[in-house]
Amino acid sequence: MGNFLQLHLLTSYPPANLNRDDLGRPKTAVMGGVQRLRISSQSLKRAWRTSDLFEESLKDHVGTRTKEMGIRIFKQLQEVSVPDKKAKDWTQRIAEQFGKLKQAKKEKVNQDLEIEQLAHFSPEEIQSIDQLVKKLAKEERAPKEEELSLLRKKHKAADIALFGRMLADSPGFNTEAAAQVAHAITVHKTAVEDDYFTAVDDLNKGEEDAGAAHIGETGFAARLFYLYVCVDCDLLVENLSGDKDLAKKTIKALTETSATVAPTGKQNSFASRAYAGYVLAEKGKRQPRSLAAAFLEPVKVGDFMVEAIRKLSEMREKMDRVYGPIAEKNYEMDAVNGSGSLKELLDFSVDF
Repeated sequence: MGNFLQLHLLTSYPPANLNRDDLGRPKTAVMGGVQRLRISSQSLKRAWRTSDLFEESLKDHVGTRTKEMGIRIFKQLQEVSVPDKKAKDWTQRIAEQFGKLKQAKKEKVNQDLEIEQLAHFSPEEIQSIDQLVKKLAKEERAPKEEELSLLRKKHKAADIALFGRMLADSPGFNTEAAAQVAHAITVHKTAVEDDYFTAVDDLNKGEEDAGAAHIGETGFAARLFYLYVCVDCDLLVENLSGDKDLAKKTIKALTETSATVAPTGKQNSFASRAYAGYVLAEKGKRQPRSLAAAFLEPVKVGDFMVEAIRKLSEMREKMDRVYGPIAEKNYEMDAVNGSGSLKELLDFSVDF
């Protein structure tokens, strides 16, 4: 059993549409028999790992997710005057190390240089690819099998170490995620409302047509979310090739972004920026557990944030009473009461 850091966050958002479904409306889920709003873990993780805060904190240790690494390699070979036929063959041999290549289609040039699924490349792997491309161009030859196998390197990409990597066609690149991120869900029943809006043509003086130039609708809702995050700190160190200092920087960045960074969906329309109003951090070696069950009965009355904190604390105390203390240490940051601080929370999160 590893050393676990568990984060329980309550964040209140004003009217927003942070994470949309296939119809463009806020994502939902039914819990406790009522509809809740939901933010998917995929949306949260992308917002965090692409944030300025994450990038600045973990400079040179953030990977790149793409299907188009082959296109990049092909252009590099073209730029140093490698004939197109050779450049394409060499590129495909490199790109297929990271996944199955797409089938060529007439309507899209060089589509057969792309791989079928998104691959997450570490900075070390990208550097190795670039070095191999330069070597091939200089020596005017195709890559050797041993050179291709060396592309699968140990790495220190913080986002891959945290959130994992799975390539069905290249299992040698797989990394077990050190962090599990639940879908954030509202602590109360929530209805999705519709914003009917119009846009006016500035040059239309209303002499012939006084109507709007555009009419539309967008879904939105205001909500208070519960979010649960769990990090296996020992696995994170292992995923980062044993670099404990980098693991601490990674946990610190994850903790801060989870409390301060929201998905970017419809931000220009709603400006729904928010910080967590409450964070409970727990550390210990016992099997982790979410406290989402605190909200099976949705919050209905009073100050929703205050009531949600009460229900969360009550559930934790009852579970500890039944199972014994789950965490060896815990820390609370409560913006409602003005107790605790982000600095102290971050210091607590990396003390393992």
